[in-house]
Amino acid sequence: MSLVVFTGLCGMLAAPVLPPLVLGFTAILCIALAAGAAGALNQWYKADLDGHMKRTAGRPLPAGRMERQTALHFGVGLSVFSVILMDLAANHLAAALLAASILFYVLVYTVWLKRRTAQNIVIGGAAGAFPPLIGWVAATGEFAALPLLLFAIIFLWTPPHFWSLSLFVRSDYAAAKVPMLPVTAGLAATRRQIFIYSLPMAAAAVAPWALGLTGALYGIVAAVLSAAFLVLAAAVLANRAAEPAGMGPEKRLFGFSVLYLFALFGVLVADRMLGA
Repeated sequence: MSLVVFTGLCGMLAAPVLPPLVLGFTAILCIALAAGAAGALNQWYKADLDGHMKRTAGRPLPAGRMERQTALHFGVGLSVFSVILMDLAANHLAAALLAASILFYVLVYTVWLKRRTAQNIVIGGAAGAFPPLIGWVAATGEFAALPLLLFAIIFLWTPPHFWSLSLFVRSDYAAAKVPMLPVTAGLAATRRQIFIYSLPMAAAAVAPWALGLTGALYGIVAAVLSAAFLVLAAAVLANRAAEPAGMGPEKRLFGFSVLYLFALFGVLVADRMLGA
């Protein structure tokens, strides 16, 4: 949720024009509300799965603190409200993108892919890549090359981020019969895929500088951060342990991946403001 709101805000701040403060704040609030709504609908649909996994068993539905029907009404109502409010505060295109992100996360990722394929996080990762694009469009009312590259960065970042997590919680996914890659293909294949996806992610991260869309500040920091990400991904690839250690390369990559995205988008905003 923090990354969703932060990347949406950075997408808006990187735009060539900014909306009035109140309307800009409202647009970012809508992104947060939509993400919360999608999360609620996700938990409504897979409450049975959450009950089988240690890290999710304490959520309101599997723990019995809330009725499923209540969660459904809350998720649908909040989704509709966030889209309508975005339409009023920003523009039709931003509202349409916000609606598409909710529907993609709930229908494509949660309902269709989650229980059916180990590629669920690859395709479903597009839902989490929408925020910077929505933030930009809320400010400008149109698409551009830079926000599309930001979308691509998050889309390619999502598999190594979540697969590194799934490596040390794969027993949870196995118990819930969720076909995450470590469960269906094993540790070696997952580690290899983490490294493979890290390569185009790093290329996408430096592409805005290479294409002249950002300044040197962003380019240098993006290159350094991406090089560090690749080093950690290579350590995951080289790891042959049958069980990921508590503070092994998988957990280090997962922790750094969060910092990576925060730092990358933060320096993008700083670079654009200095350039302006």
